[in-house]
Amino acid sequence: MEKLKVLYEDNHIIVVVKPVNIPSQGDKTGDVDMLTIIKEYIKEKYNKPGNVYLGLVHRLDRPVGGVMVFAKTSKAAARLSEQVRNKELKKQYLVIVNGELPEKKGMLEDYLLKNEKNNMSKVVNKDTKNAKLAVLEYEVLKYDKDLNLSVLKVNLHTGRHHQIRVQLSSRNHSIYGDQKYGGRGHGKQICLWAYKLTIKHPITKEEMKFKELPKKIGSWKILEEIETL
Repeated sequence: MEKLKVLYEDNHIIVVVKPVNIPSQGDKTGDVDMLTIIKEYIKEKYNKPGNVYLGLVHRLDRPVGGVMVFAKTSKAAARLSEQVRNKELKKQYLVIVNGELPEKKGMLEDYLLKNEKNNMSKVVNKDTKNAKLAVLEYEVLKYDKDLNLSVLKVNLHTGRHHQIRVQLSSRNHSIYGDQKYGGRGHGKQICLWAYKLTIKHPITKEEMKFKELPKKIGSWKILEEIETL
């Protein structure tokens, strides 16, 4: 497995790059997860015996890679969780989708319902029981006519289950490589990456911004043609 990439670390937080196909936390598969990997890294680096505290503040879907912050103290975890609730913790994603979007910039609003049995969500009428409002903002960075693929920058205003995947696929712009929601590119890695994270430091209150682009290989080679990200 690739070495853990740490973007920032102090006594309170650690910001890392989650590789694709690794769960954010332990699940029923029993596969190694980010919490375990980072705890082992802290144990080894600081020669700490026994249990290491690490707080999960936000998640990324298993097939999605990108920037994540974890809390090294319960105080930092509580304050970062509050930022998530107050929408002060901001995540920006890069996405490659099928087709050309009608507008270069836009806001998508839907009501989503999660199906616990198949672990999928769908767009439903707002009066549906347990439906939750989902809002995202997007900007088209590039449309490749030959491939019929668009590269988008996405800001999440809400953090619903599979939100970006569902909202885009419901408009016939499935994410490339997203088999679950009808995307092209069978057997390819899903082209959804959390590339920017903005937080306030839980102790100093300083605004901090972190950025990590996916490796420009495979489907992501298209990023080479985009000058500013």
